[in-house]
Amino acid sequence: MAKIAFILLCHKDPDAIIKQAQSLTAVGDYMSIHFDGRAPQAAYDRIRKALDGNPNVTFARKRIKCGWGEWSLVQATLLAVEAAAEDFPRATHFYMLSGDCMAIKSAEYAHDFLDRREVDYVESFDYFKSDWIKTGWKEERLIYRHWFNERTQKRRFYGMFALQKRLGLTRQIPGDVEVMIGSQWWCLRRRTIEWILDFCKRRPDVMAFFKTTWIPDETFFQTLVRHLVPGNEIESRTLTFLMFSDYGMPITFYNDHYDLLLSQDFLFARKISPEARELKRRLGVLYSSEGARFQISNEGRSLYKFLAGKGRIGRRFAPRFWETESSLGRERELLIVVCKKWHVAKRLLERIRQMTNIPCIEYLFNEESCHLPDLGGIQSTMGKRHRHRRALMRMLFDYYESDRLIVCMDPANLDLLEDFCRDRSVSRLLEVECQFSEAYLIGHAMRVGLAGDRTPKETLNRLMPTIRNDMVHESDRIRDADFDNHLRMRESDSPEVNARVVAEFLSISSDKALDISRTDYLFAD
Repeated sequence: MAKIAFILLCHKDPDAIIKQAQSLTAVGDYMSIHFDGRAPQAAYDRIRKALDGNPNVTFARKRIKCGWGEWSLVQATLLAVEAAAEDFPRATHFYMLSGDCMAIKSAEYAHDFLDRREVDYVESFDYFKSDWIKTGWKEERLIYRHWFNERTQKRRFYGMFALQKRLGLTRQIPGDVEVMIGSQWWCLRRRTIEWILDFCKRRPDVMAFFKTTWIPDETFFQTLVRHLVPGNEIESRTLTFLMFSDYGMPITFYNDHYDLLLSQDFLFARKISPEARELKRRLGVLYSSEGARFQISNEGRSLYKFLAGKGRIGRRFAPRFWETESSLGRERELLIVVCKKWHVAKRLLERIRQMTNIPCIEYLFNEESCHLPDLGGIQSTMGKRHRHRRALMRMLFDYYESDRLIVCMDPANLDLLEDFCRDRSVSRLLEVECQFSEAYLIGHAMRVGLAGDRTPKETLNRLMPTIRNDMVHESDRIRDADFDNHLRMRESDSPEVNARVVAEFLSISSDKALDISRTDYLFAD
């Protein structure tokens, strides 16, 4: 059975560290602690006094001062790992933690999880080929030497970088080492840890290289594991659930996140708010519990993105670069069908195709697979379609040799509607208002990743009003935009009423419009 040695790097809140150590070792697991050398000695003494009598807790033999982005973080980790490997010979796995982490599963579940597969869990992606680094320096982290802390010694840090760059003082990466990158929150088997410690003694050249790289805690263990362990024994993922905001800041969890955390396919979570005392209490009790069952739905990241986006809706006032392009054409008429239920809009377009000769295109700005003619590559990716939206639309008018064109859009695409409906061309907007049953909303939540097959009913019940209100809000935003020629076709209205709307939208006879509005199963889910 797995026995975990937790490697804890921490620098504050001694009371929380004591509780964390007591909770995680109460069921027979171990902990090795490195308390930052910059922290007060009194705080460290307090932790030692409280935990020295616990045989399942040990401490790094030396405290060093740690700084973000420095080798010191890797050095502190190695010191804690060495102490754990020496003092806990029965430990089978070594799990990296911070003081902000807490278990979101029981120890029983965690041990069983680790026993299932003989693998190391560490994010380990190719440094140069992957897109793990989204912005900023990439090669510069490695080929230049970084001796100073970027946050506390900014002038020295960037001054030394500029000097090396000006003089061409680059260096080679060790020839037999392929640098990898990933999260620093790993879980490694004992054999792997022993190989790493042995490698550190045998390869001073590699150690010297990493000591002057920037942010080595994202590359050192990730690289060595991939260098030492067969690929089929590496699961390139972290077992610690963490999320970052659009601004690169870690998301903090509070008391009301308990159910969400338990449903994620992870063993720990980071960061738990210091003020979330009830959440900490419940998670602490959970770790030592027996017989707990977990429904894994794993919708945490998509759910956060959905909910966080609610507060970021704004209007833009500066012209976008594509607005300097020419209009779609005063003589042209763009007909836009807006509907949240895509299958309803597609049925409507199919019937319009049968009844008219107007070219119809489905959700070209929402579905990568939407069929489009070859327009020289501008249609090839969703990014290109959005960036060159007006040029794309003009080319579609030209391709079909028509002055009228129908496209479908999702109500969430207000920016697209703003661009097209404010154009000098004639634009007509048909908003198809559907009714949303609870079954449909649940299906929608699953399709967009807000829920899964195993999402608890209680979570769904709390989520449904938010999703329903979101759809209402999208419709309200379209109305508030006060577009010209904005028509509404409603599921709740009779075919005769909807026929008048369709006739005006398409500029066709009442008889044709009535045939379209009577389309069989138009609104069926």
